[in-house]
Amino acid sequence: MASTTNMAGYSDALVVLGTAGVVVPMVRRWGLNPVLGYLGAGAVLGPLGLGSISSAVPVLSWVTVTDAQNVAGIAELGIVFLLFLIGLELSFPRLWTMRRMVIGLGGSQVLLTSILIAGAAVLAGKSPSEAIVLGASLSLSSTAIVLELLSSQERLTTSVGRASFSVLLAQDLAVIPILLFISILAAQSGGSVLASLASALLQAAAAIVVIVAFGRVLLRPLFRLVATAGSSEIFIAAVLFVIVAAGVISAQAGMSMALGAFLAGLLLAETEYRKAIEATVAPFKGLLLGIFFFTVGMNVDVRELVREPLWLFGGVVSLIALKSLPLIGLGKLFRLSWPVATETGLLLGPGGEFAFVGIGTAAAAGLVEARLASFTLAVTSVTMALTPLFRCAAPRDAAKVRPSRRPRTGRAADGWGTPCDRRRLRPRRQGRVRVVARTRHSLYCRRLRRADRHP
Repeated sequence: MASTTNMAGYSDALVVLGTAGVVVPMVRRWGLNPVLGYLGAGAVLGPLGLGSISSAVPVLSWVTVTDAQNVAGIAELGIVFLLFLIGLELSFPRLWTMRRMVIGLGGSQVLLTSILIAGAAVLAGKSPSEAIVLGASLSLSSTAIVLELLSSQERLTTSVGRASFSVLLAQDLAVIPILLFISILAAQSGGSVLASLASALLQAAAAIVVIVAFGRVLLRPLFRLVATAGSSEIFIAAVLFVIVAAGVISAQAGMSMALGAFLAGLLLAETEYRKAIEATVAPFKGLLLGIFFFTVGMNVDVRELVREPLWLFGGVVSLIALKSLPLIGLGKLFRLSWPVATETGLLLGPGGEFAFVGIGTAAAAGLVEARLASFTLAVTSVTMALTPLFRCAAPRDAAKVRPSRRPRTGRAADGWGTPCDRRRLRPRRQGRVRVVARTRHSLYCRRLRRADRHP
């Protein structure tokens, strides 16, 4: 029996779990973002880092991941849970309340940035399909890092926090058409790129319609039946069954498991059991997302960071500029103040984790050259590591905005997506401290809170 045990697989799994138990607490103690700790550990301990020399130094095989396939199943499960949690956070009343900023500002950012990056790729001699994959994947920012940074400073309810959340929400919604588009391109050896994109968007729209229909018919009776049993174990089993079953069905239909998990999240977000499901998934959330980011870091080739440093520096600067500057301009069009628009643009300028998913999937399908994919992911990883620095470099005036306890009536001027958020930030002095108070309150505030409490 001992001879049939896959010790290499267990060793790689121990490295991943050890990172969560040892490396990340050390990173937190140093004041760094845990996501960056997972990414760095994956890059250093992965098969493209120290794992590549484990054959020459056998002792390294116990502290490095030598074969990415040994943790591929865990990585897939991490992506599945990440998309499920994103879907669970969405509800149609909340989206409708925030529609102006999510669809307007966020949708415009994704579209404009994708066009700019894809155009630059075409000018560099890449094919249209390859350029679209690169543009769409690199247009997305890191939801986990940005929200963690804003949450640690209790700034999610400020103008910067809400604008950033709206753009990130739009980017999360764009992940589904992007993954569908890549899957269609991988399945088709020829054909029109525009036709493939239109087909992907139609499939995404059809999937959302099916979710709304079947979610109200099947899931509520299922969870009512489970709730009557009064057993937390049965409830956990039901939640995991819905997540995995949706992923498996999606995979059997030729799409990714992550897409199925996202659809399951949207399904369950429409039920009254959303809060209970969030509490159930919470113990798995941190660990599985950490494993996901560790496996994302394994895709970073450390050798690319030193092979062509000038090209790497140029790629980092170009990516941040192509994402930050258009977003700052769009922010001004949506009546955000200069400090708010500038900080939002800087925070969302770096790349995101879904660039690794999209470009990695495209590279595995032969849609993107392996060398180009490796270089692009290296650029993305460096920009993600720089995200905390952009928070520190952002205008200090934007960092001082805080909601007041007692909103007062006034004239709308600040440019949030609803009258609740179009406020003039009126400064007044209290001694030497400059206090910024909100000056407008609206029925939309109560509607937004009601949508959060009763999705």
